[in-house]
Amino acid sequence: MKILLAEDDAQLSFGLIRLLRGEGFVVDHCVNGVDAHHLGLVGDYDCGVLDLGLPMMDGALVLEAWRGARREFPVLILTARDAWVEKAAAFKAGADDYLTKPFLSQELVARVRALGRRARGQSAQAVCCGDLSYRPTSGEFRLADQPLRLTAFESRILSKLFQFKGVVVEREKLFDAIYGEEDEAPENSLEVIMGRLRRKIGAAKIMTVRGQGYLLTDTAS
Repeated sequence: MKILLAEDDAQLSFGLIRLLRGEGFVVDHCVNGVDAHHLGLVGDYDCGVLDLGLPMMDGALVLEAWRGARREFPVLILTARDAWVEKAAAFKAGADDYLTKPFLSQELVARVRALGRRARGQSAQAVCCGDLSYRPTSGEFRLADQPLRLTAFESRILSKLFQFKGVVVEREKLFDAIYGEEDEAPENSLEVIMGRLRRKIGAAKIMTVRGQGYLLTDTAS
């Protein structure tokens, strides 16, 4: 995979370049939004890792310009901005995922690989986790080879967990997957929906990682 890394923090960039190249990725690096904009338009990339707070041109504007030019490679946003309005702007511009700084290096690698697989169409195949399976092209979930009847909200949560199978998904990301930009969503609604989903698929299949989020596992019910 060929990665475009747009990050102006020198120390963080050095660590990420070493990490990604050590994992077998080819990495092009730039330190400002103008260069990122140019490289994203002319380069052939499998995934972009884009800081929102770039000098010369904001990362959200860079991404918006890429999408406007029909550059469709998946983009993982890196941001120190914790406000939902900033993340919503990034998703509106065309982001596929985000990580809030500070983050675990191996989580970044896992998310980049997941985005790369999806871009290459590998997600068209059924994804399995124990006796639970998900077919992204049709949106169908099956448990022990029997169709699951899920609400729209339950499906959104479970598809997000499948998208990053084996990686802890932050509570906020799941909340965003349910409600998007709605500001009036009840605070406890994620827990309510998660409880219903666990009753349908087996409580042990969704692990709560205290202080971090939720993890889809292949543990039997």
